[in-house]
Amino acid sequence: MHDHAPASGIRGYDNRRLLAISLGLTATVLVVQVVGAVLSGSLALLADSAHMFADASGLVIALVASVIAARPADQRNTYGYRRVEVFGALINAIILLAVSVWVATEGIQRLLAPTEAEVAGGLMLVVAVVGLVANAVSLWLLSAAQRTSINVRGAYLEVLGDLLGSLLVIGAAIVIAVSGWMPADALASLAIAAMIVPRALVLLREVFAVLGETVPQGTDVSQIRDHILRAPGVADVHDIHVWQLTRGAPVFTAHVVAAAGVLESGRAPELLTHLQRCLSEHFDVEHSTFQLEPAGHVEHDARH
Repeated sequence: MHDHAPASGIRGYDNRRLLAISLGLTATVLVVQVVGAVLSGSLALLADSAHMFADASGLVIALVASVIAARPADQRNTYGYRRVEVFGALINAIILLAVSVWVATEGIQRLLAPTEAEVAGGLMLVVAVVGLVANAVSLWLLSAAQRTSINVRGAYLEVLGDLLGSLLVIGAAIVIAVSGWMPADALASLAIAAMIVPRALVLLREVFAVLGETVPQGTDVSQIRDHILRAPGVADVHDIHVWQLTRGAPVFTAHVVAAAGVLESGRAPELLTHLQRCLSEHFDVEHSTFQLEPAGHVEHDARH
């Protein structure tokens, strides 16, 4: 069960508006970080700006995907276009992995072959604090919507990584400003790269789970089966399938063998309504399809 209480205020905006606001914040901070990285000579700040660029690209992809996903179902796409969100998340994950490889390569090169150039720790610190504040605002904006959309979830994870990256840059800037130890900058960039990879892999795992039509995480098929079997008028249930179109959009189908007399007495509509309401209220499944079968009808695959 999940808490579906609507978010209030600006966080209650639709996904597209939230993504657009976050994109504006991210793009602004990206420009500030690039300028700050050039002026301060900080690789960590440049790595974080590269991460921000990936996030900005990801937000653009997420925004476009959310527009396409809002299109209604048609004759060729009977479930609509919500699955586009999943492909948007897949592209985001690939971008994150590419950025992490680039950042790691640059960081290792700087550690193995340090340059004579010094990093301006003070400027680096100021720019990193600006990024931290902007990322915190974006994270807060997306925190409610990311629970129900894999697309927004991808953007949320990227912003979360940016916030942690800003903290690392702040730490490195303080070390450089206080002690003058320049390798702190390269070490911070490597830490940012190491932080990006797990996030990308988590997102990829979720994408493949959706595309592979596996049972949504947290859904217990046996519990749903037992719940249906306890419903009045149900003799048996088989061929249960649960998957999701995108994060927060589970789909359920099953064959239900009605007890003797249920179909003959015209109580099929009542049984269907009860089962669909049961799945919606107890298991957060809004789209469910049941095939009612008379008692004694045997057609199901024994593997199910």
